[in-house]
Amino acid sequence: MNEQTRTIDREGATAVDAEKNTSSYTPTPAHNARRKGLLLLGTAVVLGLAGWGLYGWLTGEHETTDDAYVSGNIVAVNARDAGTVLAVHAESTQSVKAGQVLVDFDPALVNAQMASAEADLAKAVRQVRSGFSRVTTAEAEIAEAEARLAGAKNDLARRDKAVAAGAVSGEEVAHAGDAIRAATAALQLAQSHRVDAESAVGGASVTTNPAVMAAIAAVQRAAIAQDHLRITAPVDGIVAQRSVQLGQQVGPGTPLMAVVPLKAVWIDANFRETQLAKLRIGQPVTVHSDAYGSNVAFHGKVIGLSAGSGSAFALLPPQNASGNWIKIVQRLTVRVALDPKDLDAHPLRLGLSVAVDVDTSKHDGPPVTALPATGQSSVAPDTISPAITARIQQIIAANTGGAAR
Repeated sequence: MNEQTRTIDREGATAVDAEKNTSSYTPTPAHNARRKGLLLLGTAVVLGLAGWGLYGWLTGEHETTDDAYVSGNIVAVNARDAGTVLAVHAESTQSVKAGQVLVDFDPALVNAQMASAEADLAKAVRQVRSGFSRVTTAEAEIAEAEARLAGAKNDLARRDKAVAAGAVSGEEVAHAGDAIRAATAALQLAQSHRVDAESAVGGASVTTNPAVMAAIAAVQRAAIAQDHLRITAPVDGIVAQRSVQLGQQVGPGTPLMAVVPLKAVWIDANFRETQLAKLRIGQPVTVHSDAYGSNVAFHGKVIGLSAGSGSAFALLPPQNASGNWIKIVQRLTVRVALDPKDLDAHPLRLGLSVAVDVDTSKHDGPPVTALPATGQSSVAPDTISPAITARIQQIIAANTGGAAR
């Protein structure tokens, strides 16, 4: 019994000592830091997975790319005719309006050409007027020749009667016959003069005569050349690539500068071909520019797709029909039109990089390949001003002398 009691006492003492040791244990700082780090890591992993799942759920109806850039038209301003530059009224980075004067050329030579053309027009009108006068003269000659022929025929008839009565000699009858032949020849000559005169002016008035029409065209060409002495901006925009200098002698087609219409820029977004299945015409687009940061958003819509990838239009396109081949996902350019109000508030420059987000939740529009992008508006052609038309009519009236037909 005593042995058992001692055994129980030893076991109780051991349990009491273990309880005392357990209750008095204190974790070290290193252990606490390690446990805290593991807890934070686990929390971060859980939050990351949750965020990734939420992002995938929210962006399931979006296609994005940061391979996108601002594009636009670069309207070339070239010399229309040869000339010497007298003045340059615009510099690079300057804003200009459509119709604003950009370059002036020396007008001396063109003004001399205009004076020569006006003189040729007056000369042509006078020549046509003279042609009408020749026709009138020929008609008068015909009338006179016909009268002489009629008189000669009457004389011959009287002498024929007188010969029968023995009142005149046969010689007088012969002279009368010669007079008829001479009058007939004179009539034929007058008729040929009329044909010759009418060949130059017949069937046309002064203004529709070929010579006068050619002279009018020369005046109009000189007027157009005068208009080309003043180069104006074809569109609203910003001047760029100004290369023209004062006193420079330029030829037709010489580049002078360019005008970039910044209110009509668009976005060329290069999407992977695997992203095109959900893209549709008219889908809303949100654009962020690196120049303005993420706080400024541009709004637009999808309006078209390029005809091919960049490699298809390369100088040396790839040939995948021989040798080893590795499939590379291609990118195609999707054009995005921007809201003009956004461009007015925050103008963009060509070539700026942007990030594009297309909302593909709407699928009712046509596929992106169905509608081409809109083209640039046309520039008004050369026209003849009313002042030049009035000047031409004035020259014609001053040289017809009231004898125009």
